[in-house]
Amino acid sequence: MNFRNQISVKIAVLVFAFSSSYAQNPLIRNQFTADPSARVFGDKVYVFPSHDILATEDRGRLDWFCMEDYHVFSSENLTDWTDHGTIVQQNKVDWVKPDSYSMWAPDCIERNGKYYFYFPSTVKDSFTDIKGFTIGVAIADKPEGPYTTEPMPIKNVKGIDPNVFIDKDGQAYLYWSQGNIFGAKLKDNMLELDSEVMTLGELPTKGLKEGPYVFERNGIYYLTYPHVENKTERLEYAISDNPLGPFKVAGVIMDESSTGCWTNHQSIINFKNQWYLFYHHNDYSPNFDKARSIRADSLSFNADGTIQKVIPTLRGIGVSKASKEIQIDRYSQISEKGAAIDFIDSTDTFKGWKTVFSNSNAWIKYNTVDFGKKRLKSVVIKTKSENGGTLEIRTDSMNGTLIATVTIPKLDNWKELKITLNKFKAYTQNLIIVSKDDSKTEVDWIKFE
Repeated sequence: MNFRNQISVKIAVLVFAFSSSYAQNPLIRNQFTADPSARVFGDKVYVFPSHDILATEDRGRLDWFCMEDYHVFSSENLTDWTDHGTIVQQNKVDWVKPDSYSMWAPDCIERNGKYYFYFPSTVKDSFTDIKGFTIGVAIADKPEGPYTTEPMPIKNVKGIDPNVFIDKDGQAYLYWSQGNIFGAKLKDNMLELDSEVMTLGELPTKGLKEGPYVFERNGIYYLTYPHVENKTERLEYAISDNPLGPFKVAGVIMDESSTGCWTNHQSIINFKNQWYLFYHHNDYSPNFDKARSIRADSLSFNADGTIQKVIPTLRGIGVSKASKEIQIDRYSQISEKGAAIDFIDSTDTFKGWKTVFSNSNAWIKYNTVDFGKKRLKSVVIKTKSENGGTLEIRTDSMNGTLIATVTIPKLDNWKELKITLNKFKAYTQNLIIVSKDDSKTEVDWIKFE
């Protein structure tokens, strides 16, 4: 069955401003998101992604990317994400073709107390001097908006995937892609080019290159980009001592998707002395890779400034509070046999995943849980088991402190069970769930009270 028939379009587009998502990878759990541009503004991380929706006969192009607006999300702890709602819509931008559904990867940056949001789209047919994709700007006084769009796109820019970088001397640069990757200086008003457009050479000549994202660290300028070396995009980077190059290819940040997702798109930030890679994958849409979801994982550098390859994880980043629902299916480790992950409802994947235990001593590990300072008295587990089963909840390892034994009766439907905890030292530690029999037992989430 085509994925389009498996998921309700209504669910895919029904989102609420200022809603919160308690998530690891993927970060946003109530809508599709892609192409994350992450930025640190003040004491928060803001993510400006594109917004995939599912095309229909009268909206967009079937079986292709379909995007009509942008949201912005923020977090203080990289675990709890707030959706601030729609900030730009295609049918409310003067120059955008209102039925193009081509609002692809954006970016945002702050300058002098103003926030400049850069986005690509297709121009209206009435424009005779511009054809295809170009890049526009919307301006706000706060990262979450409201944003006011400029009446015209940036002159002399043709392409997609805008990225803006401001160097330490205050000079701003705009980067974008269209077959190759291009760059130019920006004027202080952030709305006009201030130099000739340069093709950033010394990059791979074969295969698609797009999605530039530039940052600086210890005097090295890093140009990161997705590149199709074989069949799907992998994330690569090149380095230079100048924001406009020449750049020298230095390595791979993330390999091609193991599940065949054709695209990837990245941004890299430093937040509270840790570097992070934001990217995307088709977690909620395994059979249709034009509906994607943003992710994040930690990133590290070698002593010589080269980037260590990032291995994508389900656990992702951030510290999970024990008092909130912990989705153990976003595991950090899992036993080789007897434990598996599946959708709760394959016709509505936004309901998320479940952990399925089927063998004795099968286990799953979820790392970095903050149990707080006050004594926790009970654990609530949402579970079901047709024949009943037994689970042990431990900290740190298979042989770690046993904090609860959960005896599950025969349950055909999901039920929340509350179990008294054994006394244990409450601090930030890992969580281990272990099956103690061969009965099939399913777990949605657990939380502590």
